[in-house]
Amino acid sequence: MRVTFCGVRGSTPAPGPDFVRYGGHTSCVALAHDGERPTLLLDGGTGLMRVTDLLGATPFHGTLLIGHLHWDHTHGIPFFRSGNAHGSRVDVLIPQQEPGRPGDAHATLARCFSPPHFPVEPRELGGGWTFDEIAEGTRELEGFEVTARQIPHKGGRTFGYRVSHGGTTLAYLSDHSPTSVGPGPDGLGERHESALALARDADLLVTDAQHLASQFPDVAFLGHASMEYDVELAVEAGVRTLVLFHHDPWRTDDQVDEVLALARERAAGRVEVVAAHEGLEVSLPTQDGRRR
Repeated sequence: MRVTFCGVRGSTPAPGPDFVRYGGHTSCVALAHDGERPTLLLDGGTGLMRVTDLLGATPFHGTLLIGHLHWDHTHGIPFFRSGNAHGSRVDVLIPQQEPGRPGDAHATLARCFSPPHFPVEPRELGGGWTFDEIAEGTRELEGFEVTARQIPHKGGRTFGYRVSHGGTTLAYLSDHSPTSVGPGPDGLGERHESALALARDADLLVTDAQHLASQFPDVAFLGHASMEYDVELAVEAGVRTLVLFHHDPWRTDDQVDEVLALARERAAGRVEVVAAHEGLEVSLPTQDGRRR
């Protein structure tokens, strides 16, 4: 499994000279099988625009899996050139808005993509686009095994995803509010069952590092996690590598460096920690040690 980070910022894009090294595009992670082009995309923030370069400007054929419907996870959808190209296939899946009650995914997306808020509706992006909901559970998407679980986040139903292939696993909890379900054992937030199930023994845990613990409780209303929580979740779940993601849009490159240093100090060798940046590519080994 090859993982490419195309957008790593949270809440809103962050352009300018202070955000060059980590990048200012919002959430989008591209997954591919070895030697192939990406076919499974996690979230459609403005980082989705960068996926076209990974495809060599050819039409996209695959699935766009949305964790939740906030702007920073959907704003790239109309500007995905490879998705709008003739001959493309883009199967958009959003979390089922009411558990056990199938809804109209297109109508839900059209609430933010339609006049007067936007000039076109999602169905006008091209004949290759489809829109549907995904429920909690496990299914196969583009040759990957994908498990969806609801995780706490403010302002709409939010899913985290566990993606497995060839004996390797990526856990993706891009927006996560663990303090909303309790303080947990150390006041950083509850290490609740869904988060632990998604992250258990993952090779890569990509998760919400928008805040520092020292910023709470003032930022709790925004619905995000702290870097310190991420480290403790990763350790408890037996994760191999923690990827700090969804960086605060005000956090400059130098400040992300500082957060990464603090995270590695807290981890103290218990888990490897890296900070996501645009263009970061990770190739996960299969169980027998070969790359896939």
